[in-house]
Amino acid sequence: MSPAAPSFRSFNPSDGTVVWEGVAAGPAEVAAAVGRARQARGDWETRPLAERAGILRRFAEVLGERAEALAERIAREVGKPLWEARTEVAAMTAKVGISIEAYHRRCADFAGGGAVTRFRPHGVVAVLGPYNFPGHLPNGHIVPALLAGNVVLFKPSELAPAVAEATLACWQAAGLPDGVLQVLQGGAETGAALAAHPDLDGLFFTGSAATGRRLATQFAATPGKILAMEMGGNNPLLVDTAHVADAAAAVEIAVQSAFLSAGQRCTCARRLMVIEAPGTEAFVDALVAHTRSLRMDDPFAAPQPFMGPLASADFPPRILAAQADLLERGAQALLTAAAPRAGTGFLSPGILDVTTACELPDAEVFGPLLQVIRVPDLAAAVASANATRYGLAAGVLSDDEARARRAMAALRAGIINWNRPLTGASSAAPFGGIRDSGNHRPSAFFAADYCAYPVASLEAPNCEPPPPLPPAARG
Repeated sequence: MSPAAPSFRSFNPSDGTVVWEGVAAGPAEVAAAVGRARQARGDWETRPLAERAGILRRFAEVLGERAEALAERIAREVGKPLWEARTEVAAMTAKVGISIEAYHRRCADFAGGGAVTRFRPHGVVAVLGPYNFPGHLPNGHIVPALLAGNVVLFKPSELAPAVAEATLACWQAAGLPDGVLQVLQGGAETGAALAAHPDLDGLFFTGSAATGRRLATQFAATPGKILAMEMGGNNPLLVDTAHVADAAAAVEIAVQSAFLSAGQRCTCARRLMVIEAPGTEAFVDALVAHTRSLRMDDPFAAPQPFMGPLASADFPPRILAAQADLLERGAQALLTAAAPRAGTGFLSPGILDVTTACELPDAEVFGPLLQVIRVPDLAAAVASANATRYGLAAGVLSDDEARARRAMAALRAGIINWNRPLTGASSAAPFGGIRDSGNHRPSAFFAADYCAYPVASLEAPNCEPPPPLPPAARG
């Protein structure tokens, strides 16, 4: 690193203690890393697919061996309860087998119509990772990218550098060659330098819509570079109150949809459209009561809490400011979010009835704050749900399949669940959204699609005269 490289730290959001300390990569370090990646590219992309897959499988084995240590690091650095951090590491491990299957199903060579189609890696690609799943979400880009033969420059969130270093160590222990995966630590400046490097062949991003729009504008000038983005959403969950027999189950689904991971999942429900019916008040009251009972505590507490702190002590004031803004617009507090431990990431969940509020902002409030909107019927619920510039996730809770299917057909999102939490997603399916939630390159099982490009060839074993042209076409 250059002598002027700025240092930075990551902190445990539970107590403010330092978890990691290092220096940020500047333009010179980024350029050097790109150069090393270029040198490593030729050897890696020409290795047989089976050999690359073997290293991926060894990586999964190393993850299994180090699972508890990595889960503890995730819990300590971003505040996830240990039980949830363990599920994240398990998802990272499972991603290897799923990615290999996806590549064989979506990128296998095939012949048809006299042509042969093969798939090639893009080359040197960047991955910009988020803090909410500091292991799993970058892993969802890195694993399929490496399998396809790309080399990867990974810029993790500045809130989770220690998780990134631990993950890189797993790859090194698995035998990944030097230069094939490099970690570039730093903040926004490091990410900007990496995204702007002219020798980059593509970039895979998970994060905010604001950053995604800037990247889309930047990459519009270089259409030959692949850009795949997932950018969160202002996600709606529709509750068809009169057609839900098990109200307690619906409440549990709504709570998990809104508050799992302290509301820091990009698929979390931000807006709850409740269709007015005789049981509406009882449902809302039960929702508030259940949310109030959720345990919030240190990630290592026993018994384990439902939620830990937000990933940074800087985040609770932002959520509280959004809550205050909604209250000023006329929202009614059903359960007020509060920060019980100053200087930490702890924030209790809040629920606001915004039915009569004025000019609601169409924004992703990335934390445990749920907006309840009462609507008269299913059509109004769908219209309210679609009144957003986002389109990541949506859901319907209804025992009436015909009504649910009608709503699902009209909802505009890349993920639409029925009688399941919005926070649930399958790695065996695509994951992504439309409008300001993505650019039509979904991740998860479909990540194989943006990690390689097809090459079509017309082939013959010997030179043969081509078919004769019509007389009029001859020179």
